[in-house]
Amino acid sequence: MRFFSTTGNRQLKQYLFPTIFRTLLVRLLLLLLLITGLSTPVLRAQSAPPDTARGRYHRPLFQQVKVRRNVEFAQVSGLLGQTQPLYLDFYEPAGDTVRRRPLVLLAHEGAFVTGTRDDAVMTELCTRLARLGYTAASIDYRLLFFPFDSVGIGRAAIRATQDMRAAVRFFRHDAATARRFRLDGRYIFVGGSSAGAFMALQTAYLDKAAEVPVYLNLAALGGLEGSGGHAGYSSRPRGVINLCGALAQASWLGPGDVPLLSIHGTRDGIVPYNRGLIGGPLPAQVVAGSAVLRRRASVVGVPNVLRPLRGAGHVPYSFEPTYLDSVFVPMRDFLRPLLGAGAPGPLLAAALNPRRTAQATALLPRRRVELRLPEIQPGTSGPDSAELLPNYSHPALPAAVPPTGAAPLK
Repeated sequence: MRFFSTTGNRQLKQYLFPTIFRTLLVRLLLLLLLITGLSTPVLRAQSAPPDTARGRYHRPLFQQVKVRRNVEFAQVSGLLGQTQPLYLDFYEPAGDTVRRRPLVLLAHEGAFVTGTRDDAVMTELCTRLARLGYTAASIDYRLLFFPFDSVGIGRAAIRATQDMRAAVRFFRHDAATARRFRLDGRYIFVGGSSAGAFMALQTAYLDKAAEVPVYLNLAALGGLEGSGGHAGYSSRPRGVINLCGALAQASWLGPGDVPLLSIHGTRDGIVPYNRGLIGGPLPAQVVAGSAVLRRRASVVGVPNVLRPLRGAGHVPYSFEPTYLDSVFVPMRDFLRPLLGAGAPGPLLAAALNPRRTAQATALLPRRRVELRLPEIQPGTSGPDSAELLPNYSHPALPAAVPPTGAAPLK
């Protein structure tokens, strides 16, 4: 059966052939424009700095991670005045022979009311960092506050910050004496999620007693450093990892301060991404979120990176595991350049020559301390126990690109 006449077929061909030709030509031109327009940026994005540490701190080189649990790092005064020990879990690559390693201290979320150091997100991040060659620690800190108001939570945030500072001093003291954890005291980073991020930001940037509101009575709390022990050692970190946190005052961040990485959901309804209120149903307080801290850091010349999680709410990585990569990859790319770039700095040189005698890294004169530790069997429980985590299979991550403004350590 013929659906078209001969004349109709001829007219159809005259219409179709130019149309098909024009369509193919347009598609070809679009393809050429796409290739021309994208080839250079893609190549630029794929370029990476020279790997000066043979993949360490950059690729997951270690299959197993050793965890020392229940390490006591401080004794502090609890909410009711009682002596309260604080503990941490310490993560390190199993079988690692490097003698001077960087440390990342992390603190869990929980609004200064709840949470523990075995928080799933902190455990995951510490494990991933250890597989790159870092050491990492997830810390406990003092929780709860009374009265349940803005003054109470402000005092709780100061106490928790004192606890993080005590952990930094604990590790610096060890790096200068017993070297039980084989750290380089110059490369201690702090970070946390939500309440833990408030602590980390205050540890780095709240460094003047005059900046603390008078109504919090800082002197009664023990000052900025607190009484967690190891006095005389610096609690200043090498850099800060802020996951969905904020500062009461952006002005606390000033010239000469340490680098900052912020990762924050742009639709965070708990801790504002920009400037906003926090604390409901308590009397609300205005805080500076990650976007404001980014602008402040740029103005005062502090190296910083902001990774917005578009359309995400508060701590999305705690509910959706796929967000963990959105947190971990920027962390890795932020930390690596701060260890040194180009010719290996002292920390990367230690990674390349793990059997060299380690140099003293204390901020104060080194003191000789003899410390005999009992042998720890994998899998045992109790204070300061150790275990091996099972093999952790995470695909190799793409090459690191140094963040804008993150200068190498000098």
